[in-house]
Amino acid sequence: MLKISKEKLDDLYRAIAKENELYIPVRNNGYTNFLAWTEGADVDLETTKTVKSPKDAFFPQSETLYTCKRDDSKKLCIEEQARCDETFVVFGMRACDARALKVLDNVFLTDPVDSFYAARRRHGIIVSIACSKPEVSCFCNVFGIDNADPSEDADVAAWFSGDCLYWKPVTEKGNALTESVKSLFEEEDDKKAEKAVEKEKKAIKEISEKLPYWNLSLEGWNGDATDEKFPSPLWDKLYKTCLGCGTCTFVCPTCQCYDIKDYDTGNGVQRFRCWDSCMYSDFTLMAAVNSRTSQLQRFRQRFMHKLVYYPANNNGMYSCVGCGRCVDKCPSHLNIVKVIKAFEKEEKA
Repeated sequence: MLKISKEKLDDLYRAIAKENELYIPVRNNGYTNFLAWTEGADVDLETTKTVKSPKDAFFPQSETLYTCKRDDSKKLCIEEQARCDETFVVFGMRACDARALKVLDNVFLTDPVDSFYAARRRHGIIVSIACSKPEVSCFCNVFGIDNADPSEDADVAAWFSGDCLYWKPVTEKGNALTESVKSLFEEEDDKKAEKAVEKEKKAIKEISEKLPYWNLSLEGWNGDATDEKFPSPLWDKLYKTCLGCGTCTFVCPTCQCYDIKDYDTGNGVQRFRCWDSCMYSDFTLMAAVNSRTSQLQRFRQRFMHKLVYYPANNNGMYSCVGCGRCVDKCPSHLNIVKVIKAFEKEEKA
């Protein structure tokens, strides 16, 4: 295994960015989010959860699909947007956010394949770091994710221990990245490295097991639960304080809904797509009908999709990774944990 001192991390960022676009948690105006690295950036790998997930790197909040223009002869021309064709690195993803990409894969890489997303997945390299400081709102283990070992869904897995970052390439892409920056690392004796990493894993697990949602039960939530959960009167009680603000969907690493719109540039029309939210009253609004006319219906749709509809169509995989961002950010304190606990309490009564 390789290691690098924290003092040399800036050199590592610089070396990676020399050959690739580098996205990394950066603190800006008091908030930490994944941004393109630049010299002097206030890199923040201490914050466990960025405000928004790094989903943007693979599924941007807004992106142009194509542009329509008329040439000098008034003939209509369509210019298709180029796909990503250069390697980029997302450095510092947590295990929950890396697993979230597998959720998105089931949506965007299933026929018909989304070529924009597919190109980014093909060129993106994920460096995932274990969560040294799991937060109170974390519950990734409920969905089978190990926050102490990010290697399952990453190209490179990394652990902080003492004043060093331990580095382990996992995939071919991870090996290629490692070779390009290997001169900055020290070779560590395997036994010593494993001992340091195992000590870090143990410390993470000790913290995690004390978190309030770590033993959250998903009993009763699965792809066969539609007939039981959908008509429950609990939805009518739970939704009432929902503001329909959409915050939960915009911070969520697995939400994938988007709208397609046209923008008049004054020199043609750009067709673009942008994130949308199932919590909005105009979501799926059509001339003939709105498929969900009440906030109750929209609220129920979000959580039924995460816990029932998605696993029904994806071999039992849930559309939640337990990152806890919706727990942290909902202004009405409504979130997936509250929904799960409410049903659990009702069923035990």
